[in-house]
Amino acid sequence: MSGGIAGGIAEMLGRKNLSKGVKVEVGDKEAAIDLYIIVEYGCRIPEVSWNIQEKVKKAIETMTGLNVVEVNIHIQGVNIEKEHKKDSDEEQVRVR
Repeated sequence: MSGGIAGGIAEMLGRKNLSKGVKVEVGDKEAAIDLYIIVEYGCRIPEVSWNIQEKVKKAIETMTGLNVVEVNIHIQGVNIEKEHKKDSDEEQVRVR
């Protein structure tokens, strides 16, 4: 999950921010959730987003009895593994 600058500072100070990357608006009978995520390189973003939306909606509705009206997924970035990045850098050198 992506938490922004404040979350990064809290982590440097040794604090864990359990709500990092999550915003929830709750009404009397409804809830809306915003999730800020970073996906792994090579993942199908629409598929990952759909799965997260379905699982979060089901979990919130089961645990709270609230009607979840929306689960918004915000892609904050793509995580590229160091090995994968190194391999592609080497491949670019060979191509040149």
